Amino acid sequence: MDNDASKVVMIHDVKLDEEYTQWLNEIKARYRNAQIKAAVKVNAEQLLFNWQLGQDLVIRKAEERWGSGIVEQVSLDLQAEFPGSKGFSTTNLWYMKQWYQFYAAAIPKLQQLVGELQRTEESQDQGIDLPGVFMCVPWGHHIQILSKCKNIDEAIFYIVHCASEGWSRQALMNCIKADYYHTSGGAITNFSEILPTPQRELAQAITKDTYDFGFISLPKGYEEKELETELEKHLTRFLLELGSGFAYLGRQKQILVAGKTRKIDMLFFHIPLNCYIVVELKAVPFQPEFAGKLNFYVNAVDDLIKTPSQNPTIGLLICSNKAETEVQYAFKGVRTPIGVASYDNIQIKKIQEQLPSIEELKTRIQLLEKELNRERYTSLH
Repeated sequence: MDNDASKVVMIHDVKLDEEYTQWLNEIKARYRNAQIKAAVKVNAEQLLFNWQLGQDLVIRKAEERWGSGIVEQVSLDLQAEFPGSKGFSTTNLWYMKQWYQFYAAAIPKLQQLVGELQRTEESQDQGIDLPGVFMCVPWGHHIQILSKCKNIDEAIFYIVHCASEGWSRQALMNCIKADYYHTSGGAITNFSEILPTPQRELAQAITKDTYDFGFISLPKGYEEKELETELEKHLTRFLLELGSGFAYLGRQKQILVAGKTRKIDMLFFHIPLNCYIVVELKAVPFQPEFAGKLNFYVNAVDDLIKTPSQNPTIGLLICSNKAETEVQYAFKGVRTPIGVASYDNIQIKKIQEQLPSIEELKTRIQLLEKELNRERYTSLH
């Protein structure tokens, strides 16, 4: 017993220094890397199997040869043979067939666009040109891309981002829903430097370079307040233009800072991002000082409104025009996530349209008469 105890003491009689810590970190890193490689290899082999089964169903013309129920029969036979294995449902087999059909003719284009000509060892052995990037994306992600994307270019876009950014399936679904393919790189932002992955991708996805305000009309020389009023009057259309996931919280939202009341032009909450979005509107081209004001409001919302469970507040300035260089200089040193976009297509009212109608004049006269009568009554009593 004592001998065993002494052995334990001797085993733990070590000197832990900086060199040991560095060596241990290297061991941990190698093991993690081995885990990742093993997971990628398993995923690649599973994808290769799915590809080949989908290929068989197409090339063998299985339904013509064995009848319309052959996919269901293959599903039943495979589940009976491998009861502990997942992925042999009829739905999943149909996805395999559709997956092969969707990409089969586009493999050369897939290789060209992703810029990766290296093939996995398994696909080389089988003579199949599947790029490594394609094989790094999990099957569940592939199903989402296959189901939601309209063309090969869009599908490849999401495949590359999934592989390079390590998107979870939920992050992928959020980005597809926000139409990241068409809107990515929209507004000029500092999201890539400030926000963590994958929040920065989705945050960028919900912005646009230019917002189409063609659903509102304003008089020539309109001011910011009039722009806000029209957007609020057409709020449903404005929310559609902003994109999915936005919840409107109010206009001229008041916050108290150092005893002074400040008003945010428009405040939103983005549900997929789980964060507040401060929207400042300007009826003039971008000016560097606008970034400072937006930064002020974002910090204030973070401190006064945001809860610990919510992500950092994002600021979005929408102005009539912008110069990219000015925006980039204005962003230097700013540590809050903000972006700048522009708008166009506002309909300018003609002079006749700006004049009040007869009904509006009658209403105004009636209101004026009521106000005068109220003042007379007050002065007499």
